[in-house]
Amino acid sequence: MTVTLVNPDGLPKPDVYRQLSIATGSKLVFLAGQVARDAEGRPVGEADLAAQVEQAYLNIGTALAGVGGSFDDVAKLTIYVVDWTPDKMPLLGEGVARAAAKLGVDPVKPITLLGVAALGEPDLLVEVEATAVLD
Repeated sequence: MTVTLVNPDGLPKPDVYRQLSIATGSKLVFLAGQVARDAEGRPVGEADLAAQVEQAYLNIGTALAGVGGSFDDVAKLTIYVVDWTPDKMPLLGEGVARAAAKLGVDPVKPITLLGVAALGEPDLLVEVEATAVLD
């Protein structure tokens, strides 16, 4: 595996993400922010944060499969959520869990979670960008 996830001593050890990743592969892959659109560009999960998170994660898996990788190769995620409040965390977690089950992966990665006022289109609630490392 090209990415090893670590929670080093001396830092908090959260359940839902890791503090850092160690990448040993030779090819960096930078994915554009993925949103709740299917392969034909149709919206998925209107007004449903969990469904939109699930689709964004699935799109990351699809993109990486297209270049010979998988979600396991993700070294870092940045998640942008419209009008973020902590009470949305269960919906975020639900979407991640559903995507992980479909992808057959451990979705726990280093993440940065940012609340934003809006995204590129008014129906979007979340956008997820990823950096991956492949051999």
